[in-house]
Amino acid sequence: MMHKRFWLAFAAVYVVHTALSFLLHGVVLQSTYESLAQVWRPMAEMHARMPILYASAAVWLFLFCYIFTKGYENKGVGEGVRYGALIGAFVSVMSAFDSYVIYPIPLCLALIWLIGGVVTFTLLGAVLAAVYRRGAIP
Repeated sequence: MMHKRFWLAFAAVYVVHTALSFLLHGVVLQSTYESLAQVWRPMAEMHARMPILYASAAVWLFLFCYIFTKGYENKGVGEGVRYGALIGAFVSVMSAFDSYVIYPIPLCLALIWLIGGVVTFTLLGAVLAAVYRRGAIP
């Protein structure tokens, strides 16, 4: 059974992920994406498919939170930071470099995706551990 603290942690992680993704992709990388417009779908098509992106993020982040709870040791935010960094590296190394090989994007973009992914998931791990900690939520 999922506890109230799981759902609150999941919600916090989802909100922080959405904000960090907007910051990285909608602000920091906006001009880079615009310069590579020929690589992506037209903006109208991307916007029409955004519900798929949000749903897949919800599934992925649910699993991110669920896996954390299965090995949870109540060792504080550091436990979440280590977990997030590990998962971030696990996912981002492959996705960044696979994308670099498959799509005509510059190496610097793949490196930003790699670093951004590791930093994002490290922060998400910290949020997850802080909200999920035993005793934090009755």
